[in-house]
Amino acid sequence: MTDLTSFSAAELAGLVARGESSAVEVTQAHLDRISAVDDRVHAFLHVDTEGALDAARDVDSRRAAGEPLGPLAGVPVAVKDVLTTKGVPTTAGSKILADWRPPYDSTIVRRLRAAGTVMLGKTNMDEFAMGSSTEYSAFGPTHNPWDLSRIPGGSGGGSSAALAAYETPLSIGSDTGGSIRQPGAVTGTVGVKPTYGGTSRYGLVAFSSSLDTPGPCARTVLDAALLHEAIGGHDPLDSTSIPAPVPDVVAAARLGASGDLTGVRLGVVREFAGEGAEPGVLAAFRAAVETLTKLGAEVVEVSCPHFQYALPAYYLIAPSECSSNLARFDGVRFGLRVGDDGTRSLEEVMSATREAGFGPEVKRRVMLGTYALSSGYYDAYYGQAQKVRTLISRDFTTAFDQVDALISPTTPFVAFPVGARTADPYQMYLADLFTIPSNLYGGPGISVPCGLADGLPVGLQVMAPTMADDRMYRVAAALESAVGPFTPPAL
Repeated sequence: MTDLTSFSAAELAGLVARGESSAVEVTQAHLDRISAVDDRVHAFLHVDTEGALDAARDVDSRRAAGEPLGPLAGVPVAVKDVLTTKGVPTTAGSKILADWRPPYDSTIVRRLRAAGTVMLGKTNMDEFAMGSSTEYSAFGPTHNPWDLSRIPGGSGGGSSAALAAYETPLSIGSDTGGSIRQPGAVTGTVGVKPTYGGTSRYGLVAFSSSLDTPGPCARTVLDAALLHEAIGGHDPLDSTSIPAPVPDVVAAARLGASGDLTGVRLGVVREFAGEGAEPGVLAAFRAAVETLTKLGAEVVEVSCPHFQYALPAYYLIAPSECSSNLARFDGVRFGLRVGDDGTRSLEEVMSATREAGFGPEVKRRVMLGTYALSSGYYDAYYGQAQKVRTLISRDFTTAFDQVDALISPTTPFVAFPVGARTADPYQMYLADLFTIPSNLYGGPGISVPCGLADGLPVGLQVMAPTMADDRMYRVAAALESAVGPFTPPAL
């Protein structure tokens, strides 16, 4: 039989639905692949072998009984270890949550189970989603399947690396400033940040509550759309959830795959043109723009003057929110507890637990955020950053009066070597230079492979108005149909 790990999610679902392969066979093939390559990639923090096979058997039993199955039934999926999974370790990449097994499923995981997908396990990530390279995981870095000496992006590098290594056809990530799209770009996979509030945050270990957005990761645009459809929609358990259905992203992806963008008007963000991007990245992006034009799109230049302030605004807003959210990790209620020998005060135990449990990047951001929120500095830092956020949102609104969607490179550079930027936080933060604006705005964004530079993948980002996620799927699918897939070297 052809290697089942080489099929797309849509193809695998078809094989299972027609009885040409069983869900157990599909699942076992991916478990075998994980066993064969993950010692080098380190995409997974936990592989739930028995749970996955049990779920696969359930799908096969339901199919044999003639029950109707969803469009992704029997398809394996990996989940970023920032979403709670009942009885399965959820660490958020941190020692402070090592071995914590939540008593409940996040809404995303619950919907994955209801869709009949088979959860393989939990993927590696920068601690509490704070990072751009998956080097800040407390459990060791993940490696890029294109070149194992390089990073797979972050914070969700495990989810993207698992796709590029063919360990899973689908995965889930979370995007606070680019943590789905940037890893997608540097691993040659598809990464989607839905509209904020379009996917539920219930059960997502919070980093920055006004920015965090769970979303789909896949190797094809159609697969991402199918996964988006399965996990999206209103959730009454999430107070920020939008009470509206998900746009028809699957139909948009199928329409885009026809390769016709006639009538679509796209804007290239002027402020991102050459903004610190490597020459190879710019060359691949410009070639992709030419391709989009040949497909019928009208491409114009659009100015978003406040985008240049997105990075500093983000690094005040996100750390401020994380300093509040991470206060719950106190060594008392759950997770790690250090120094409780009966002689120390609660404050001493709390301090010892956080010192041992949090890594250096988390401590850096908590301190920065606490300072920005402190008395006498709140208005000057956090307050001003929120005003800049408003200006950035207005830039998007003005731009979308002129065009249907905006396009840019996803990230300024290709995957860099492991260890190359850990000593310089600012250089690390620049990885999200092009992705952060849409988080501050709340609109959707997608990264789709558009070419290679120095033999490594380059991503093109499509940004759309809020609740117009279908627009970006159409554009991304059209580009994908023209440039084809990008397959990494064999591991």
